[in-house]
Amino acid sequence: MAAVEQVTSPISFHGEGPVWHEDWGGLRLVDMLAGDVLTVDLPSGSVARLHLDDIAAAIRPRVSGGMVVAVERGFVLVGKDGSIERLEQLWTSKLVRMNDGGTDPDGRFYCGSMAYDTTPGAGALYRLDADRSTSVVFEGVTISNGLAWSPDGSLAYYIDTPTRRVDVFDYEPDVGLVVESRRMVVEIPAGEGGPDGMTIDGEGYLWVALFGGSAVRRYSPAGQLDGVVELPVSNITACTFGGANLDELYITTSRDGLAETDQPEAGSIFRASTGVRGLEALPFAG
Repeated sequence: MAAVEQVTSPISFHGEGPVWHEDWGGLRLVDMLAGDVLTVDLPSGSVARLHLDDIAAAIRPRVSGGMVVAVERGFVLVGKDGSIERLEQLWTSKLVRMNDGGTDPDGRFYCGSMAYDTTPGAGALYRLDADRSTSVVFEGVTISNGLAWSPDGSLAYYIDTPTRRVDVFDYEPDVGLVVESRRMVVEIPAGEGGPDGMTIDGEGYLWVALFGGSAVRRYSPAGQLDGVVELPVSNITACTFGGANLDELYITTSRDGLAETDQPEAGSIFRASTGVRGLEALPFAG
């Protein structure tokens, strides 16, 4: 598989959720546990930070410009002009936070939660509609992670990290995720890292980041391992396609759980030229 290059210094403690969007000038990600959204100028390596909350969990562009951000206990809308609108908190407990999410083909934004202490089943998957109403898609989640849709929009892939699986749901525009259709498509063997963030390419293949596994793996829609991008640090959190042709894989990493002197490159962004094109980020309709 493609060789990897480091394209930034260690710019985050727990870098997550990268998204490439031309209106942003390229790449954004979250430094999750700092509550910051980072905009990266790759040619210069400079980083602009926007602090929003104790947690900044996931981001997506908005049709109207700006972005939607999942924060510790709900959602924030950032306008194209930089205005910030905080929606009503979804819960009051300080023991649970948002973690990862994505937007469906009809412009609804999803984000899943988890307990800070990873209590089994304490999280849920939430959906934010364009009218700013929210709903619970399903409960019983432990560490809600990667969420991506197939190129034709008929399937939604989802990760609850401790299950060591990538599951798939049927997707229907009028319903959203068809919860009863959930089934496993990939299982990661024990000892090879936990499935974390995920993206999908134009051929419908999944790219799964392995936290603790020093790699991103490419899987076919049928769940067959197709390739491995190896990295020089262990905690691989997420990935996204970017660049002028959407054929460069940008990979975020984390220092969480590492000693200060371990793996000095951890927290950096890495890039791999994959030879395949990704998909444009689906925008939130609200």
